[in-house]
Amino acid sequence: MQKTSKRIAMIGHKFIPSRDGGVEVVVSNLAPHLAEIGYDVTCYNRTNKQFKKLRKNGTMMREYRGVRLIWAPTVDRRGLAAMTSSIFATVMATFSPFDLVHFHTEGPCVLCWLPRLFGKKVVVTVHGLDHMRQKWGKLASAYIMRGEKAAVRHANSIIVLSKGVQAYFLEKYGRETVLIPNGIDPAESRPACEITKQFGLVSREYILFLGRLVPEKGIHYLIEAYQMLRSDKKLVIVGGTSDTDDYVRQLHAMAGDTSSIIFTGFQEGIIAEELYSNAYLYVLPSDLEGMPLSLLEAMNYGCCCVTSDIEECAAVMGGCGFTFPQGNVEALRETLQDLCDHPDKAEEKRSEARRMVSSKYTWQEITAQTDELYSKLLGD
Repeated sequence: MQKTSKRIAMIGHKFIPSRDGGVEVVVSNLAPHLAEIGYDVTCYNRTNKQFKKLRKNGTMMREYRGVRLIWAPTVDRRGLAAMTSSIFATVMATFSPFDLVHFHTEGPCVLCWLPRLFGKKVVVTVHGLDHMRQKWGKLASAYIMRGEKAAVRHANSIIVLSKGVQAYFLEKYGRETVLIPNGIDPAESRPACEITKQFGLVSREYILFLGRLVPEKGIHYLIEAYQMLRSDKKLVIVGGTSDTDDYVRQLHAMAGDTSSIIFTGFQEGIIAEELYSNAYLYVLPSDLEGMPLSLLEAMNYGCCCVTSDIEECAAVMGGCGFTFPQGNVEALRETLQDLCDHPDKAEEKRSEARRMVSSKYTWQEITAQTDELYSKLLGD
């Protein structure tokens, strides 16, 4: 079988191209890289609010960097969007001439048995143990767990992003998995221009969090620790809600009216690049992660990074940053204070982080590993 005849469907992301979340960043990069080496790749996007906006503006895409885009019907309501879009996408992919269906995240895997039943190979990438995320209620968590169990039972192969999740599947289900981490493209640092105009930010004079504003990211720990910090540096919190409006309101209430804590909302493109490039510290105080792409990006831009000591964060940094005990606000404050008081420590880690990421987490390497897995399943 020639590689050009290998037809791949990807299901489970919101839409691409997008930086709406880690899954979207992964699919936005992996799918085009697979297309570049000869795969025929189709991604099923949701017909959500973004779709309606694109259609209204006449900018709805049917193709992206060699990847075909199909917009799957979606009930765009909280708790229903992911489920309905993945169900429709799975049915559509099952009765289309694909050789392999690649599911991203656990919830969409509830019907992964269907393409398998019709002779297609099934790969699942577990981006994190989603049923543990605090934003989901009991019914949603139960549905996600059902997807996890379906993946264990029916997938030809399961990809995980960290050794911790790999151990989870082995211990809980006795299921072997394949470890393929996320990748990153080399980045060039940008001077502080737009972020100065829009937010009054000066290079190396702020501490940065960038990611989804959800409870498991531990942003409340960071605000509490920052408020005890003896420093003139600002705290910049970048990101949007993800069905977590109540939590976002809680964060704003914790911050109060002070001008030293800035919420920028969701940012991408040049603004995000400038934010990474000029941060004094990047902080990710998570309780739960899969493999944090925002941490990879921060290291890629030469940030000095501080994270909780969970395995998923510590493994990514590989000693090229600083950790504190998960959930320990005082320990986080002490770490931040020490780095604010000793700029030389922060500077040392910046160059270490960039070198490590550029040598280990390239999309070319991740694509090669995915290609190897596909080839084994498809008999190449």
